[in-house]
Amino acid sequence: MSRGLHLDAYLLAFDTQTQSLQDRTRAGFVVRAAALAELAHRGAVAEDGAGRVRIVSAAATGDPVLDALLAEVGERPRSWKAWIRRGRDATLEAVEERLAVLGAVTMADRDPYGPVEPRRTVAVEDPREALDLQVRVAEVVRGGAPVSAVPFTDAVLAALAAHAHLRLVLSGHDRRAHGGRIAALTGRLAGDTPGLARAVSGLNLTMVAAQGGMGGS
Repeated sequence: MSRGLHLDAYLLAFDTQTQSLQDRTRAGFVVRAAALAELAHRGAVAEDGAGRVRIVSAAATGDPVLDALLAEVGERPRSWKAWIRRGRDATLEAVEERLAVLGAVTMADRDPYGPVEPRRTVAVEDPREALDLQVRVAEVVRGGAPVSAVPFTDAVLAALAAHAHLRLVLSGHDRRAHGGRIAALTGRLAGDTPGLARAVSGLNLTMVAAQGGMGGS
């Protein structure tokens, strides 16, 4: 059972062989986009006529990561792409804290007398859980089941894995061979939030632009 798109997205980007994220910067974008998709799926946020994110319901979601993001979104209207870029590091750390509370990961305490570490070491408690998720999402892209029959959460995770170039899940060959199916899976977001579907489709370019200090809001 999915804990939420944002929490599953973290496991999707986690390399169980090295017990670390494949690429922490990339994971930050993926998790942030997944959290926004989760809020939209729950009906807490929507898209206005100008393609900006607006609050539909400010009621607490019961998830501290989503509640913090919901409070941010309420500050001012921005595009989906802008919200994906903003605050992604904080959301990534909050997801790690949440997964630790749920027992999915462990986080090593920092040594108060040791060298200053930029972040705590995170380990997945049951590597099979992350591996099974990665295999399942890859099969969504490679498989032949009708896209309409794919659970919404799996469709979104597959779109994120493809457009963020998560090599743990999909190779470059996979992305090229199944481009049409990836577009159809991404399209599952387009019904109510076409701007979010476009932002997810351009996720890799957004990451490149952000790391180079470019890109619009």
